[in-house]
Amino acid sequence: MKMVNWLRNNRYAAGLLVLVRLYLGWKWLDAGWHKLTADKAFDASGFLTNAVNKPVLETGTKNALYPHYVDFLQHIALPNVKLFNFLIPWGETLVGLGLILGALTTAAAFFGVLMNFMFLLAGTVSSNPWLLLFGAIVLFAGANAGKFGSDYYLLPLLKRAVAKGFRRNRTHNRPVDPNGLPHTN
Repeated sequence: MKMVNWLRNNRYAAGLLVLVRLYLGWKWLDAGWHKLTADKAFDASGFLTNAVNKPVLETGTKNALYPHYVDFLQHIALPNVKLFNFLIPWGETLVGLGLILGALTTAAAFFGVLMNFMFLLAGTVSSNPWLLLFGAIVLFAGANAGKFGSDYYLLPLLKRAVAKGFRRNRTHNRPVDPNGLPHTN
């Protein structure tokens, strides 16, 4: 708990998190950018088909370890592969930009961690555990991870905009006493 508190509140932690963000952001940006700018359009159908045909198995059995995830891939991802061909490279690129710029850092880290879990559930190890570890650190740090980034300016603006949106058009029917005066507690 002490470590998480340090990550969330300490200025030195915020400085170290810049280095973690830059490394992690570069990895995501590089992965997404290569998919977006390749000579051949990115196509996840081979990866998805392989993940369905050769799922992660329970040790010593032929039972899928994550059968619901395999069902998701088979019945949702594969039939909508064009959508996933768009989401994966753009998601990786935007996660990378968010982390590098420190803009919506916690959201970028969350979606990076989510993508890492999806890749791991499909059976791909590569650099995913490493990226997952760094992503979790940034996620645990919360707003402090973007303190030395665009979040320093962006988060207060968003908080004010959200607060203003919740204040707008709020009418409360206050209880009225029989004399017609508003009831006070």
